[in-house]
Amino acid sequence: MKKQTGIWIDSKKAIIVTLEGENESITEIISDIENPVHHDNEGNKGSFFGNQHVNSEKTFDERKKNQTNTYLKDVITSLQESDELYIFGPAETKNKLQQKINEEKTDIASKLKLVETADSMTPNQIVAQVKKFYN
Repeated sequence: MKKQTGIWIDSKKAIIVTLEGENESITEIISDIENPVHHDNEGNKGSFFGNQHVNSEKTFDERKKNQTNTYLKDVITSLQESDELYIFGPAETKNKLQQKINEEKTDIASKLKLVETADSMTPNQIVAQVKKFYN
């Protein structure tokens, strides 16, 4: 029996739907990727140490890159036993996941059937989309 998996993913969470015969399961992985928050009274980005101004943007970008990497690896780990894979979602995270899968040098890349853009969806809509794709 094939284990067919569909993933709706954005930068906040991944909803993984697994179909195996008549059974379906839904798993949600929440990301730890932080978004920048700037306050009106903050002025220039960064901090002052005496007369020196330290820009925190580079530090934030590096931290966000590491958080994204960890998030995508967590998603990939949950896909190890899938026979077929379908990825969809808004924005760029789905493309980053596809790129990460291709970089990992595992057999998951050969299981990937399609990556496509989709709007924000409810869990029921995500399950329906995955069932529609595999039927």
